[in-house]
Amino acid sequence: MRAASNSARPRLTHGSGSRSFLKRDKFRFELELWLVVPIRHGLGSTCCIDFARLTSNNPSMARPDAVRRVKSYSAADGFVYQYYFYEGNRGQRGSSAGGEFTYVVSVDRKSAFPFKIFVHQSALEGWAAQNGRTLSSSEEYAIAKMRLFQAFDEGAVQASSQGEPPREVVVDGSNLEELLGQLGI
Repeated sequence: MRAASNSARPRLTHGSGSRSFLKRDKFRFELELWLVVPIRHGLGSTCCIDFARLTSNNPSMARPDAVRRVKSYSAADGFVYQYYFYEGNRGQRGSSAGGEFTYVVSVDRKSAFPFKIFVHQSALEGWAAQNGRTLSSSEEYAIAKMRLFQAFDEGAVQASSQGEPPREVVVDGSNLEELLGQLGI
């Protein structure tokens, strides 16, 4: 029984002999050949075996910036703003928790500045209790974007002074229904 299982095994013969083996064993053989790397010592003698490194030999590189989709908005005050979404985080303002959405805005196409929209969690929870469902994260993002457009129309989007935190507007119970109405929710 043992002899039968050994004879069924594919064999690999080195040299000029025949090579009869499965694809899997061919890969393993090629991998073993790749792992054996001659190292030169002195004046050209090769005598040692080295194995491939499991870690990269390249130093860590900084992650490239993400490609952002720059959009334009023609505000009611006549300005055309360019903006893109930068990031969304959960945050705190005093004792109020909520979602913080950061956009990068340009008024003159030469300089850009961050502008934040803070969506109060208490306003979202109040709406959920009244309507029997919570708003999805996509709907919360849409509310923040509509508030950004409203800030563009009001002329409230301006760069903050040097050294000051970015300016922001809020979504709370007083303006949430209006913004949801614009979205048809």
